[in-house]
Parts: sequence; C-alpha cells; structure tokens
Amino acid sequence: MGEPIPAEVRAALDECRWMIHKGSKSFSLAARLFEPETRDAACFLYGWCRYCDDQVDGPAGGPAAVERVQALKDKTMAAFSSAPQNEPVFIALQHVVRRYGIPAHYPLELIEGMAMDARGTDYRTFEDLLLYCYRVAGTVGLMMSHVMRLRDQAALKHAADLGIAMQLTNIARDITEDAAMGRIYLPLDWLDDVGIPRARVAAPEQRERLALLTRRLLDEAERYYRSGDAGLWYLSFRSACAVAAARHVYAEIGRVLRRRGARAWDSRTHVSAARKLRLVALALASVTRSIPARWARPWSPVVIRTVLKTPFREPIAR
Repeated sequence: MGEPIPAEVRAALDECRWMIHKGSKSFSLAARLFEPETRDAACFLYGWCRYCDDQVDGPAGGPAAVERVQALKDKTMAAFSSAPQNEPVFIALQHVVRRYGIPAHYPLELIEGMAMDARGTDYRTFEDLLLYCYRVAGTVGLMMSHVMRLRDQAALKHAADLGIAMQLTNIARDITEDAAMGRIYLPLDWLDDVGIPRARVAAPEQRERLALLTRRLLDEAERYYRSGDAGLWYLSFRSACAVAAARHVYAEIGRVLRRRGARAWDSRTHVSAARKLRLVALALASVTRSIPARWARPWSPVVIRTVLKTPFREPIAR
C-alpha cells in the first residue's frame, strides 16, 4: 500500500480480499480498476462492512440481535482508539481510518442503521426509508470518499447519493427474501396505496402490485444514481472508472427487475458475468469521454474537513 505495513495488517488485508471476492463479485470486479493502494483500502472497508451486515443477518428483532449491534459499536469505537485490535476486520478498520482520516461519525452512523435492522424498524414514509439507506449505504460512499480523495468537498453529497441509490436497488431485489425474515423496507404508506397488507408482502397473489411498487422504488433510485454520476468528475480517472463500473452493474439489477415484472422474485435476480463485462466497458467509455476536460483541469485532491451528519431528502442532481 505504498509503504511497508505490519504483518497483522497484511493478514487482515488478505482476509478482507477473500471476503470481497466471496461476498460480492460485482464489487470485486469494479475494485480491480482502482489504483493498488485505493483497491486495498476499499477491501479493508468492505471487510468491516460485511462483518457488520453479518451481525444482523437473519430474522429481525430480539434481544440477541440488539446485543450483537452493541458489541459491534463497542468494538468499532475501540478501533478508533490506540488499543491494539485482535480481529482482522477491526485491524483493517483501525488501519484505514488512521491512514485516510475517516471520521468516527460515519461508521457509527452505519451501525445505527444496523440497529434499525436489529430492532425490526418499519418505515412509514419514503423519507423514513431514506434515513436507513443513508446510514447503511450513504455512509459507505462517504468513507470511500476519504479513501479515493476528492477534488472538491462538494462531491461528498454525490457520494452519499450513490450509496443510497445502490441500497434502494438492493431493497427492490430482496423484497420477498427480506419479508420472509420479518423485514419490510417498502414504505408502509406505499403498501397502503396499492392495498398490500404488511403481512402479505411476499404472497404470490400480491406480485403484480409489488411489481408496481418496485418500479416506483427504482424510479427513485434512478434519481440518486444521476446524482452519483455527477460526482465522478471529482474523482481521479481510475477511481471514477471503478465507481462507474460498480454503478452500472448495480443499476442493471434494477433494469432486470423491471423487465421481469411480477416474476422478479421467482428466483434471485442477478447480472451475468458476460453482461457485467459489457457494462464495465460502457462505464470505462463514459468516463473516458471526460478526458479532454480532465486534461484542461488536472485532478488534484483537497483535504476533506467536512463531516456530513444529516441524510439527504432529495438527490443533489435530478
């Protein structure tokens, strides 16, 4: 990572690389486009985020889940201290937050999103859902902004918006799977609009109505994707390529869901390997078009001093 790192950090990196390869082929593919140091740091963050998600995986609610989230918060706070860490993901977190100056607020906010899962929180309105998406995914975009560095702090809002867009896509893909575990992410007022009882979200007879709500959710996601696109200019060329690749693959999941309609949840929606490669090529082409402007204004990072502490009710770019 540009300079020798301790053996325990190198071991943590190997563990996190394995986690991203096993846990997300899409992110693993996109990460290859980063410069080596940025790619390693992204793996460190992914490993910690995956660990957080695993702590609340399973049925919502129950004191055990809440206790696991509290333990996660305590370990994360310890990683921001000088105390030596023993678990690979917390060795990774401690290393990356020190190296890139990531504020403690972002990982703690992400853990609060995990707590919402542990408590089995319902979301009455879309604005309520946005708070959850900001916490569990917008904050990841903000942490990655510190890793990738930016030419202007104004891009932080675009980074959060892209994370929100990806989380909305995740929610659309996993509606019935999540419902089986007692997690309903669709806004309850949306369910009321089409007459789907909360307890029947995953029922086969509701699939046509569910497809309508999914299109509505994906329409909202598209607005946030467009804001994320506007943020690519603020990244270095290689970082922009990596982020654009991940964005295109994730957005494609939404397009597949739209095409499948009421059959979207008959099997898990995925993007084929061949299609992913084509999407990566499209992403590279889109970023390459910015080269003349990048030559006219060479990329140079600024020190990020802002900490965004509130979710965004509207995407920055429409």
